[in-house]
Amino acid sequence: MTTEQTEAGQAEAAQAAAGQTEAGQTEAGQAEADRALLPTASPARTRAAVRELLRPHRGLAAAGFGLMVLATSVGLLTQPLLGHIVDVVTERRSPDALTPPVLALAGVAVVQGVTTALGMSLVSRLGETVLARLRELFVERALSLPLERLEKAGSGDLNARVTRDVSRVADAVRGALPELARSALSIVLTLGALALLDWRFLVAALVALPVQAHTARWYVRNAVPLYAKERIATGAQQQQLLDTIGGARTVRAYRLQAGHTRRVTDRSRASVELTMRGVQLVLRFYSRLHIAEYAGLSAVLVTGFLLVRSGSVSVGTATAAALYFHSLFGPVNTALVLLDDAQSATAGLARLVGVVDEPAPVFAERADEGSAAAGAPSVTLTAVSHAYVPGRPVLHGVDLEIRPKERVALVGTTGAGKTTLAKLVAGLHRPESGRIDVGGVEPDESGRLVGLVTQEVHVFAGPLADDLRLARPRADDEELREALATVGALGWAEALPEGLETVVGDGGHRLTADRAQQLALARLLLADPPVVVLDEATAEAGSSGARQLDEAAEQALRGRTALVVAHRLSQAATADRVVVLSDGRVVESGTHDELLTADGAYATLWHAWSGSRSSAPDGP
Repeated sequence: MTTEQTEAGQAEAAQAAAGQTEAGQTEAGQAEADRALLPTASPARTRAAVRELLRPHRGLAAAGFGLMVLATSVGLLTQPLLGHIVDVVTERRSPDALTPPVLALAGVAVVQGVTTALGMSLVSRLGETVLARLRELFVERALSLPLERLEKAGSGDLNARVTRDVSRVADAVRGALPELARSALSIVLTLGALALLDWRFLVAALVALPVQAHTARWYVRNAVPLYAKERIATGAQQQQLLDTIGGARTVRAYRLQAGHTRRVTDRSRASVELTMRGVQLVLRFYSRLHIAEYAGLSAVLVTGFLLVRSGSVSVGTATAAALYFHSLFGPVNTALVLLDDAQSATAGLARLVGVVDEPAPVFAERADEGSAAAGAPSVTLTAVSHAYVPGRPVLHGVDLEIRPKERVALVGTTGAGKTTLAKLVAGLHRPESGRIDVGGVEPDESGRLVGLVTQEVHVFAGPLADDLRLARPRADDEELREALATVGALGWAEALPEGLETVVGDGGHRLTADRAQQLALARLLLADPPVVVLDEATAEAGSSGARQLDEAAEQALRGRTALVVAHRLSQAATADRVVVLSDGRVVESGTHDELLTADGAYATLWHAWSGSRSSAPDGP
């Protein structure tokens, strides 16, 4: 559990320690229901987004669908050729008369197969290209969303979109889109072919249309909201699972297993019930379609019988008409089967577009892209208050000014609000009230002005050099070595099996906690922000690495405006100024010596820390 979670959840922890009542569990469930989920795009906006994604690939779309039209048109020659064979047989012609139509059928099969394969491949390429771009936009926007926005939505909502929704859209693009395109073309062109045989065959075939149209409209009207509810229920289920698993220790410590199990069961049951409603909807959908098929085929057969008896058409033509309508069973059923997948994918697509359409943060341009020392700005907090839960403030009217190039150490007991204040300055959260000014702009609009290094450092999987270049993509090897040398990491980095090209992170060379922190500080140097926030960035180091990490942090902060959440008070002793937080308020501010002389809260913390160090056998 992070410090921020500790600060935000003190009241909840106290309630849990006393034992949650049924009313408290009801409130928790209501809070879950009131989560501000990430937005879902409207149908109109979803269609507009698809058009925007397709626009750069109009040539590929035209080629793919053109080949599909050609393949379908060639395939429609099969029924007249079979009808011609029927006429040859019924008219008792020479067996040699069967040769041309049989050879023609073989040619139709070859041409249709080749053009269909080419057309389907182009349509699939189009779908994959558009899907890849959508994924890029989604990830780009999701990574830029304010942390506070994601926390309000819950990680389960974003996780459901990243996994299940993306998977549904991908499956639709790979399977449904090409088949749906081919089925739609087959339906339209087959109806046209029926009209060419005799317009009365088309009229007879259209008997099925009202039933099919009503069924499709009924299905869409019911399926769209149902699938949307299913997505939300799935997100709530995943959120509950994440909350329960992530807080497993706390759940066990306070004997809350029964309540959490019940909430997981309730959310899982809700998700399953919505899935079963979807299955029932599909079954009713198909039962209605069978009625349309039987009605339409009966109408075409009766029409063919009457036309043949009147001498208007031959038996072969009537046969071709019946085969045409029967051949519609496959495309119509395929289209309607895929309509189910399409509705499911559309619901997922709307959720992805909703995230893509979220406003992107606007960053102010840095006037000076040179060294941080040349343009380190001041940081000013004016009456800043913040609460994670309404009515339970973590910070109360904090006023603080950090002068250019000044290093301020933030100290206080656990839950005092240090991490919250640090993240507000870094722009990860916006204050509930008050203002934070970093070089003339708010932190979340400051772009590269503020750099943050926290206690939890992620080492990205891949070559060490690539991990460093995340902070400065165009950095050459010499710049990478210089950054590593500054934080005292060049020695062990070059001693790795392949030097800077050694694969680190998951599946590669595992870095110790202190080396991972050095890597994070080296990335900070490469990013070169003029304002730095260190949130217990050296806390993970053991006693052997503490001094080395403190020296690395000292080098990384040189010439920058810095706010340091001090895990060890030795960092406070070397700071330009020390600010003491208690219960979300600034209670002391001054230099290390001034605060020791004042014999207040800081002096108490210092004496307690110094005493614990002197009593420790291996203290640094």
